[in-house]
Amino acid sequence: MGGKKVMACAAGAAVSLSLLLSGCMAADQTEKASGGKVSKNLEEKVVIYSPHGKDILQEFEQKFEKENPNVDVEWLDIGSQEVLDRVRSEKKNPQADVWWGAPSVMFNQAKGEALLEPYKPTYAKALKDEFHDKDWAWSGTSQTPEVIMYNNKKLSKKEAPKDWDELLDPKWKDKVVIRYPLASGTMRTIFSAMIYRDYKDSKDTKPGYEWLEKLDANTKEYSANPEIMYSKIAKGEGTVSVWAMPDVVMLKEEKNYPFDFVIPESGTPVLTEGIALVKNAKHPKAAKAFYEFVNSKEANKTLAEKHYRIPTRTDIDELPKWIEETKIKPMDIDWKVFEQKSNEWMEYWDNNIKSKEKEQKE
Repeated sequence: MGGKKVMACAAGAAVSLSLLLSGCMAADQTEKASGGKVSKNLEEKVVIYSPHGKDILQEFEQKFEKENPNVDVEWLDIGSQEVLDRVRSEKKNPQADVWWGAPSVMFNQAKGEALLEPYKPTYAKALKDEFHDKDWAWSGTSQTPEVIMYNNKKLSKKEAPKDWDELLDPKWKDKVVIRYPLASGTMRTIFSAMIYRDYKDSKDTKPGYEWLEKLDANTKEYSANPEIMYSKIAKGEGTVSVWAMPDVVMLKEEKNYPFDFVIPESGTPVLTEGIALVKNAKHPKAAKAFYEFVNSKEANKTLAEKHYRIPTRTDIDELPKWIEETKIKPMDIDWKVFEQKSNEWMEYWDNNIKSKEKEQKE
């Protein structure tokens, strides 16, 4: 069924018009492989906001439409902070049905603003308490460790930075290319974690801000989106970045990018990525069906094997060896503090630390 796709580069008015078009109810549909409930009378469309990238979104669009041929999947591929901002701005007239992909901190912010519709999925018993909201405003889909990423044609494993503080060594000046943090849940988490390391004991942000100033001094560019950052590192215009481990592994294995990664020795933030229903969505039945579909056992296997996602569900068997063998030391983080302080910290970085000439515009 192809259908119209809502892309990040579309003009705002065109996107709004496209997303406002909804119609009659589709014929009865049954979720065959998702392991979810039988879903009847699904609407003819479901709209997804997600930072997961076009490869995953196109694949799951096609899979879902194959099982639900009268439902057209539309998606908007933007950063997770941009999703939150957009859902917030559309509160009185929601355009999205499902928000798929963001750190739990952002879903908690959205819950606090009454932007999400609680939903307890059929697989609820397969999720530990830390992998879902207590009121089921969101549930976890994957675990995402943050890592130091590097160009393995320019640097050997031995030469690459081994821990966060090594990124501040002057030898990395103009070698670091970073995804612009304010639009990215991944980067907000990494930067917030650098502040939190001292703040958790001292309640003082100064050491963390000084750390970010030193990183800024070494940073060549803050790329407007992940694809630009990937391209710069791949071409050797920068040799080092910080990013989500599953994306780095996927780009290395599937697209032959010259990338590798180091899990920081002192510990790293491990995000719970999640999914949620948008409150007062226009296509609630199709939204619940999609929610179940993309976190089914079959989908988790696909996401692990093909897209290098580490599942949150405890009932997924025969996972890839790299998941079983990867040793991660999670940082001890109070995510409530991140929820309360991250915006303040990031605004300070944007206004007082960032070298404005290094911010790349789309």
